[in-house]
Amino acid sequence: MAVTRTFSIIKPDATRRNLTGAVTKMLEDAGLRVVASKRIQMTKEQAEGFYAVHKERPFFGELVSFMISGPVVVQVLEGEDAVKRNRDVMGATNPADAAEGTIRKVHAESIEANSVHGSDSDENAKIEIDYFFKPEEIVG
Repeated sequence: MAVTRTFSIIKPDATRRNLTGAVTKMLEDAGLRVVASKRIQMTKEQAEGFYAVHKERPFFGELVSFMISGPVVVQVLEGEDAVKRNRDVMGATNPADAAEGTIRKVHAESIEANSVHGSDSDENAKIEIDYFFKPEEIVG
């Protein structure tokens, strides 16, 4: 397996409950290494741009409002098959369907407030990493 990178967001519901360290520990325990991390308050424009793929969906406005409702932690994670590994440790989008021991099963409040976002492909990981990080901010 090749060492690759993926993108992660610890969402406002998790930062509000002071779960940044607990979520990061779960990621690290799964074999992922944090090579860049910053706590930010996403602007409406940033959130709309980041989630532009969902612009025509009925939940777009609520998603943007939620993502700007509090600080988030954006991270670049590195490890073997990082996208898959991160998605496995995150669990299903709906916490009711998530496997025991996954981030969403343990920490999510609802399908909307599900504590984390993770890239769904290597191609999207690169796009999402580039959206929030300059190359010199990633120190692996």
